[in-house]
Amino acid sequence: MKIDNSPARGTRDLLPASVAVRDHVLESITTVYRRFGYQRIETPALEDIARLQGGQGAENEKLIFQVLRRGLPDEVAAGTPVRDLIDLGLRYDLTVPLTRFYGNNHAQLPSPFRSLQVGPVWRAERPQKGRYRQFHQCDIDLIGEPSVLAEAELIEATSQALAAVGLKGTTVRLSDRRFLAALAEAAGLPESSQDGFFIILDKLDKIGWDGVRSELEGLGLPSGSITAALDKIAVLQGLAPAKIGDALADALPNMGAGAIEDLATTTACLDRLAVDQSLSWQFDPTLVRGMGYYTGQVFEISHPKMRSSVAGGGRYDKLIGRSLDRDVPACGFSIGFERIVDLLERGTRRDTIALLAETDVPTIEILATARTLRSQGQPIETIRRSGKFGAQLTRLENAGFAAFIHLRNDDGAITRSEMRTLGRPDPVEMPRPL
Repeated sequence: MKIDNSPARGTRDLLPASVAVRDHVLESITTVYRRFGYQRIETPALEDIARLQGGQGAENEKLIFQVLRRGLPDEVAAGTPVRDLIDLGLRYDLTVPLTRFYGNNHAQLPSPFRSLQVGPVWRAERPQKGRYRQFHQCDIDLIGEPSVLAEAELIEATSQALAAVGLKGTTVRLSDRRFLAALAEAAGLPESSQDGFFIILDKLDKIGWDGVRSELEGLGLPSGSITAALDKIAVLQGLAPAKIGDALADALPNMGAGAIEDLATTTACLDRLAVDQSLSWQFDPTLVRGMGYYTGQVFEISHPKMRSSVAGGGRYDKLIGRSLDRDVPACGFSIGFERIVDLLERGTRRDTIALLAETDVPTIEILATARTLRSQGQPIETIRRSGKFGAQLTRLENAGFAAFIHLRNDDGAITRSEMRTLGRPDPVEMPRPL
């Protein structure tokens, strides 16, 4: 039987040029995060299925890849529930595993604890551009900090990380789950309908105001309640930072002074940050975030060339309590690693230099020359000359080489040329000839 060599649907093989870009993105992001004090941890790909299906992952719980129990017979009795056949699942994000990790290891961790995680996650998505069944996430979480210092720091660190990879034109969007709950209550929406209201509101950027109203009416919500909620949202959009606190207090006095003050503090921090560095941000009363575990402020970073956000997160003060006998304040930000890689308009150029050796240069001399250049800090890849010289240089450029050095045998004397940048006529700074 012929074996299909294509990767599993919704997954990809990555060529060296793609991996080079991913390495650049990962190195740039983690370098910034480490400057803020975040420490790298690792968690397993497999988690207990009961934890993954704990009701906090919202729609993502429907996308879990479930793993059969070991030792099952080849056939099982008809009517056997699926839950009796599985015990593990592949993680669909890095937050749920983090809460278990913290519950098990908190006694050995500092407080507050700044966590950095990078790794693959899996969701049974319908594959499309920017959405894959296996993809990487890059998360930072600040655990044990109850104030909005956490929110403001996470947003600042992540905006700097995205700037470091070369992603421009992003916008930070900020809202609060407590605002959304107060909005639903003020509009007279019954508590049993509020989750449905939030899910539909989260679709605004995809279906527009008319679509939101239509779907809310489809839930059977009173027309007056829908109008009241949407009118309050319209009033709160596009506000200047200094006016957000007062506007929330006027529109939603039931929101609570503490939540309003928190939002005012975070927006003031972002306004100050925008003075010190390039930052575009806005208070977005339509921002929901899909996960059910958020308890306070939520935020996303959007880009005009991507329909979905490139990063998102928020406060989840109740989630860690599932692994401990007490709640622990926590806030996190997750970067959509794959989407950022897709967005970066980068060529396949890399730092590696091709040591292009003529066929009559002895192997011992090729290796010795490459060794000397590498000792000078230059990344070197040895390649034998073949075919027409110009055509080979084109192949090297297409393969992503930054430059080349030509190694020749001139009547027994081994010489090397100056280093020349591929794709440009001018030579870069060159090593000394032998």
